Amino acid sequence: MIRRTLLASTAAALCTFSAGASFAQSADAYPAKPIKWVVPFPPAGAMDTIARTLGEQMSRKLGQNFVIENRPGAGGNIGVDAVAKAEPDGYTMMIVANGMAVNKFLYGKLSYDPLKDFTPVSLLAVVPNVLVANAAQSKAKTVPEVIAQAKAKSGGVTFASAGNGTSIHLAGELFASMAQVDMLHVPYKGSGPAVTDLVGGQVDYMFDSVTSATPHIRSGKLRAIAVTTAKRSSVLPDVPTIAEAGLPGYELSPWFAVYMPAGTPQPIIDKMNAALLDAMKLPEVKTRFAAIGAEPIGSTPKELEAHLKAEMAKWGKIIQERDIRAN
Repeated sequence: MIRRTLLASTAAALCTFSAGASFAQSADAYPAKPIKWVVPFPPAGAMDTIARTLGEQMSRKLGQNFVIENRPGAGGNIGVDAVAKAEPDGYTMMIVANGMAVNKFLYGKLSYDPLKDFTPVSLLAVVPNVLVANAAQSKAKTVPEVIAQAKAKSGGVTFASAGNGTSIHLAGELFASMAQVDMLHVPYKGSGPAVTDLVGGQVDYMFDSVTSATPHIRSGKLRAIAVTTAKRSSVLPDVPTIAEAGLPGYELSPWFAVYMPAGTPQPIIDKMNAALLDAMKLPEVKTRFAAIGAEPIGSTPKELEAHLKAEMAKWGKIIQERDIRAN
């Protein structure tokens, strides 16, 4: 009996060692073919630019092409669902944003579980949003002045967004909640038409991405009041944060991160994490990120896992309190 037990234990240990060795060998040989990088939104946005910039550099380091596949629709859910169903062999990855944390609450039922169906790889960058107003029409130049105007005209002050549940929308809802004011949300189908109406004077404010707002700020058409992130933006260094400008504790940091399907071997995750972090240190990547207002951050997989859980807890509460729906 003892002999059989020892033999069984030895066999189990050998199997465990064999599996570990197999994973290590697969990681050493990885990647052996092109890697599909799913972008769950259309081309040309900050998310797409970040993926293409990093993919180009990582292909040089790892010796395989990163094939960008744009799969937009349903607030990113179509592309994310496709990755959830992909083989966890290391040849499918995706870039996601805040929607990874909020879509569960916005859409009611999802075909995937943000926490269970994916393996975190790394945080990539933050692209701040900025509270802007029409420079020619608005008298408000500070956060306290915006709050005072909203209190004086309860429900009469409007803010535009790129659509329900976007970071631009949630930034305004968080602002209204913390400032205890009533502001009317005006959703648009994308940032472009929202900015057009803001410049035209049809809406009062917008918490737009610095990527699309900065050209209008520099042209003098929009006035930058404050950024939504915890730290000032390197693109707009003279613009205070909303927290330091009059609403302590306020923060919305639109983030981007990489995930792979659940079950992807850890040695492959570690290799991808290292490649991403190395790429973000390159001067040409930093230059390209700066052009769109992206602040590189990077993280370990565990840090990204904790970040997603914290973001889900924060925004789930806000979405429920403000009764926000995707449609």
